Amino acid sequence: MSLLALLSVSDKTGIVELAHKLIAHKFEIISSGGTAKALQDAGISVIKVSDYTGSPEILGGRVKTLHPRIHGGILARQDLSEDLAELKANHIRPFNLVVVNLYPFQQTIAQPNVSVAEAIEKIDIGGPTLIRAAAKNYQYLTVLCNPEQYQPYLAEYEQSQGEISLEFRQQRAGEAFAHTNSYDRAISAYFSRLNQEEALGNSYSISGTKVQSLRYGENPHQPAAWYQTGARSGWTAAQKLQGKELSYNNLVDLEAARRIILEFDPAEPAAAVLKHTNPCGAAVGSTLAEAYEKAFNADSISAFGGIVALNQPIDVATAEALIKTFLECVVAPGCDREAQAILTAKSKLRILLLPDLTAGQPETIKAIAGGFLVQASDDQIENPDNWQIVTEKQPTPAQIAEMLFAQKLVKHVKSNAILVSRDRTTLGIGAGQMNRVGAVKIALEQAKNKAQGGVLASDGFFPFDDSVRTAAAAGISAIIQPGGSMRDRDSIAAANELGIIMVLSGTRHFLH
Repeated sequence: MSLLALLSVSDKTGIVELAHKLIAHKFEIISSGGTAKALQDAGISVIKVSDYTGSPEILGGRVKTLHPRIHGGILARQDLSEDLAELKANHIRPFNLVVVNLYPFQQTIAQPNVSVAEAIEKIDIGGPTLIRAAAKNYQYLTVLCNPEQYQPYLAEYEQSQGEISLEFRQQRAGEAFAHTNSYDRAISAYFSRLNQEEALGNSYSISGTKVQSLRYGENPHQPAAWYQTGARSGWTAAQKLQGKELSYNNLVDLEAARRIILEFDPAEPAAAVLKHTNPCGAAVGSTLAEAYEKAFNADSISAFGGIVALNQPIDVATAEALIKTFLECVVAPGCDREAQAILTAKSKLRILLLPDLTAGQPETIKAIAGGFLVQASDDQIENPDNWQIVTEKQPTPAQIAEMLFAQKLVKHVKSNAILVSRDRTTLGIGAGQMNRVGAVKIALEQAKNKAQGGVLASDGFFPFDDSVRTAAAAGISAIIQPGGSMRDRDSIAAANELGIIMVLSGTRHFLH
């Protein structure tokens, strides 16, 4: 008796080529719906599911494969005499191969203005059932749920002369369960949003599909891989124009860069240069090239080998500036053709285009022993109208704008964080210090005499007035901090005494 395969796919990539190979290896093919039509149109002989089961497709195609002749053939233990006897009594043939992928639910809900009815119609029922049944019975058959698995299967089949190894079948079964798990999670998340449940409910699951293995993680002795969750979006949808493969650290830094550049209106050119997820320079300018030059010169030593994020497409002037030094990656929403030609002079420089810089996770997730932590992303929009001016000296509109610039950036600096800016350009950044005094000292030392007339932003309150006095001595004209310390009065009194402005934002921005 010939071998038997069930082919029922939504994504028909490679299915005709696979079917041709299966026919050449003496398989018979059972198929349904659009898959059967695609194969027949390609001249491939198929047995329709409805003809095999004797039951027509009903409910507009909602019920096709949910039938004992299908699932009996998938779930039968082919070395168990009782199962074989039941198959024979019910005229059921055992399957050797099940090839199924699912309705594009995640891709559908990712589209704008999708109705609930449209989303629900893309919830696959028969597909997950087939996949799970075949994966459960991997000891006797192979399940494939991704077109990328077709060629490895054919190679395994030809190498083993049709005796697919148990190890291969078990690996595909594991991938199949991961696939249905990811699919169900997407549906669950959609209904949570639909039902307006609390953002962080009683259960939270995360799953992903491997995009690629990475050379290593943060360090060479740490294995690492890149996974995507849901439909292709964010960094998986970015276009890489040139450069080496992305590393684990590149991707971590790029995500930090994306979050920073989101703070700026796309109508106003902005640039940020990062190193180890901290900004070493950020600025706005009248042109993109000016914004980049200002950001780079804010700390040109740290910028060497850094990550650059731009909020406008790369133009010729910016491209010419970018190739003057060694950089790891540049991300922008686009790139002019002439600029792209200039950038090829640095062939190893990774250039990524991410038109939708806003694409990303609404939550942040961190693993801990025995579980993980989830929080809403710190994407609160700063509004100066909600700030409290607590000193006798009042800020000018220009100083308010400068403090807004500094406040937008300091929340992206590792805590304890201090940021000094002037002319909407960072001058000094104190990042990741164990005490705020140390962070203030580092930021002001980096700014040097440029701090005169600048502003200072702090991600947390000042527990004492010493940092206020240090800032005033360096020529800082205004300080913005969240407030909330028992000694706020001391800091405010010091600011009044020294004739500088202090604003309480009311929002702490710790970043660990």
